[in-house]
Amino acid sequence: MVEANVYGLDGSVIGKIELPEVFETPFRPDVIQRVFWALFTHHLQPQGRDPLAGKRTTAESRGVGLGIARLARVKGGGPRAGQAAGVASVVKGRQAHPPKAEKIIWKAINKKERRLATASAIAATALKDVVAARGHKVDKIPTLPLIVSEEIESISKVKDLLPVLEVLGLMDDVGRSREGIKTRSGKPRMRGRTKRIPKGPLFVVAETKGLEKAVENLPGAECVVAKDLSVLHLAPGGHAGRLVVWSRAALQSLPKGVLEVCKKVAA
Repeated sequence: MVEANVYGLDGSVIGKIELPEVFETPFRPDVIQRVFWALFTHHLQPQGRDPLAGKRTTAESRGVGLGIARLARVKGGGPRAGQAAGVASVVKGRQAHPPKAEKIIWKAINKKERRLATASAIAATALKDVVAARGHKVDKIPTLPLIVSEEIESISKVKDLLPVLEVLGLMDDVGRSREGIKTRSGKPRMRGRTKRIPKGPLFVVAETKGLEKAVENLPGAECVVAKDLSVLHLAPGGHAGRLVVWSRAALQSLPKGVLEVCKKVAA
């Protein structure tokens, strides 16, 4: 079994821990990407259009012989009279091919394939070249995987968390996320997507004792309980190698199904 250092909140080595066999899972970027996009569809909300949108009008074609196009035109008086309506590509007309709520957008994924992708993504967090290739700043980080004492789970204020990140060499990556924030304009801003924030460190804990409150104040950083860990957290955008900070207790509380994947692959 491979051993890894466990670091205290002051950055010193306080012990060692045997890594679970899941860290020996082969790196499978193809499976990770496939599973990510399948799980991504599970959060999409179906949308559609009113079947009668753009068709509630008195418009009717005037036929031929008038020297005008045979489009349906609004009857009566007023500013709308004589204007084309009720068809696509005209002012206040219907959509040509509107989205339909009955469209199947949810993609199924095999359970064993999902577990393999999760296990492979966990193993990728220990590969320094893969983490660096994803864009994370790992020069000052002592070892990967980065395992910290359970005391980090009880930190609930960002002012208490920043000194810990400094001694662990994580501040460069936090700064990368902060400096990479892009303010968007146009349609994304109109629809509420005002900023694009690069993904920062992921904190994996055994229990929610307050760390999630501190982490939410760090741009790009996330906190997740080990039992809820998935490819969506470990490989945003389908690209594995996210910088992960593990609490010692989190490694011991990983889902049983994910831990057994490595043995089946080896067999």
